[in-house]
Amino acid sequence: MRAIVLAAPGRLEMREVPRPNPPQGHVRIRTAAVGICATDLAMIDGNPRVKCPAILGHEWSGVVDAVGSGVDESLVGKACVAENILEDGGEVGFEHYGGYGEFFSTRAENLQFLPEGFDMAAAALIEPLAVGVRAIRRLGPADKRSALVFGDGPVGLLMLALLVRAGVAYTLLIGGRPGRLALARQLGAADVVNYHEVAFDLASAILEKVCHGRSCPAVPGFPSVIEASGSAAAMHAALQLAGHGGKVLVIGDYGEARADFPWNLLLHRELQLIGSNASAGAWPEAVRLATHPNFPLSRLVSARLPAERFAEGIDLVRSRTSDVVKVVLEWT
Repeated sequence: MRAIVLAAPGRLEMREVPRPNPPQGHVRIRTAAVGICATDLAMIDGNPRVKCPAILGHEWSGVVDAVGSGVDESLVGKACVAENILEDGGEVGFEHYGGYGEFFSTRAENLQFLPEGFDMAAAALIEPLAVGVRAIRRLGPADKRSALVFGDGPVGLLMLALLVRAGVAYTLLIGGRPGRLALARQLGAADVVNYHEVAFDLASAILEKVCHGRSCPAVPGFPSVIEASGSAAAMHAALQLAGHGGKVLVIGDYGEARADFPWNLLLHRELQLIGSNASAGAWPEAVRLATHPNFPLSRLVSARLPAERFAEGIDLVRSRTSDVVKVVLEWT
């Protein structure tokens, strides 16, 4: 089979490699599409979690191509996605080969099936959608008054769409790319703020820009704040903008950054600080949402490229072009 192989940190190569045979309880997937994730870029640049040579790709959709022993053969030919965690705790697209290859193996019990004719490029985004669904569950019942989302990446935009779908009356999204902010408007954001256009004190600047001269649902603070940007400055502002008794949901990746805020802020405002990681248990609901005709998953797909043009796709994601949200590689 062909595969986009991480030969060494910073070096991807299209290679011919052996096609895997599914072990007991597993199926072999013929990859249809795979999203290029910001996490992939971190793995490509070098990460102890990935041992080279590696085949990345955890945002995938595909078709069951073969089954291992103990698996119903009628699954062959079914379009699917799946949660990526395997028996040893490793994940497809990280410790185990993923959708950057034409074929890979995964657990049959993890499969979630797609309706006939569903857009397989859009289906590759069900993985980040499942991350968002789990996060919404961790947040708990949404306060219908207002919500603030930091981050205009795929997860931030999906969180916005989920909050709008939940009936939140006023949603504000903070980001840094005009094209993505325009998409946020289309997805239902009542207001957007480009953080490049505000003053150093992000929290004060947001309130001034959004609330100047009119009644503001953000005063005296948001009941729900979602931090999906991975920015330490945004995390600091998120805590300041949460109202009394508010919830701050943390879903970004902060690397080695450490907390630096007054602990009494949590105490005096009686805030709930909630972390959410990955997508365990959220896949059936994510598939149900994704396949609903009114859910805008395909609108986040900015570019579809054949897998052979992977280098162009990687460059497009790294370029941080304003209107690029998700680049998807398609295997033919």
